[in-house]
Amino acid sequence: MKALLLKDYCVLWKQLRFFLLFILIFSALPGGFNGVFAVTYAALLPYSCIAYDERSKWDQMAAMMPYTARDLVLSRYVLGWIAAAGACALSLVLQGIFSSILDTGFYPVTLVLAFFACLATLALTLPLIFRFGVERGRLIMFLIIFLVCGSAGALGAVADTSSGPPPAAVWLLLPVSLVLTALSIPLSVRCYAKRYQ
Repeated sequence: MKALLLKDYCVLWKQLRFFLLFILIFSALPGGFNGVFAVTYAALLPYSCIAYDERSKWDQMAAMMPYTARDLVLSRYVLGWIAAAGACALSLVLQGIFSSILDTGFYPVTLVLAFFACLATLALTLPLIFRFGVERGRLIMFLIIFLVCGSAGALGAVADTSSGPPPAAVWLLLPVSLVLTALSIPLSVRCYAKRYQ
């Protein structure tokens, strides 16, 4: 698992430095929408890695290595979780600092809510990507972009209101995202095995 994550990190660092810089900038900008957008944008990193892997025929090479389909699939979920959690933590720290300096609104509940929304989005879309691939699944990718941008816009609009979302919303979305993830991982393993093995 560590080797797979390290491989993805090397791909992201070499190919997507601008992508990561974009997340950093949005994490630092004050305003509810910017932090939410940084978190949801970070959650797209596994899709970029999958696209690069398909283009370089990595899956054919991975089939000759001592990795199970579960290892390969789970590494994508973990990458998404780490990226979204990292962007969420970065936004919480930077926006907390800037809100105290610039006297702007700061809604940590919204950022945590965005993180759990990203977990749910990954759980819903990764099985489809593993089944159809990024190239064949362009329609699915448009759906992903619509879901991510729509959720970022909705959560950002809520964050820019005077009160922000209620903390109870986090406790409602937490079990939903965990249940969806628990169902999504074995489904993704089956879809990956059916497609590549």
